[in-house]
Amino acid sequence: QLQLVESGGGLVQPGGSLRLSCAASGFTLNAYAIGWFRQAPGKEREEVSCISRGDLTIHSVESVKGRFTISRDNAKNTVYLQMNSLKPEDTAVYFCAARTSWYCSGSVGEYAYWGQGTQVTVSS
Repeated sequence: QLQLVESGGGLVQPGGSLRLSCAASGFTLNAYAIGWFRQAPGKEREEVSCISRGDLTIHSVESVKGRFTISRDNAKNTVYLQMNSLKPEDTAVYFCAARTSWYCSGSVGEYAYWGQGTQVTVSS
């Protein structure tokens, strides 16, 4: 059974940091492009960052550039999202997703496998 499991979310003060993890079971993450998405209440799910198969390209949306870093640990079959300098507007449920392609995509519909999400709340 192919499964993605996110962890690492929580409550953090503005300016703080969190590291999200996306662990896979039943398949090897390094054979897929992996994206992190987020969905805030009342809003559509949006791309945050993506790492291509083979780590050839990394893409992040403008609002998180310089603050969020996506990385992959093949030995642990896990993809991470390091989030620094967090802002209240980063509050959302964060999802990881796998795409059966070499390349990243910002479209939710392009990803075949999704985790259940982890809540990130940035508040004082």
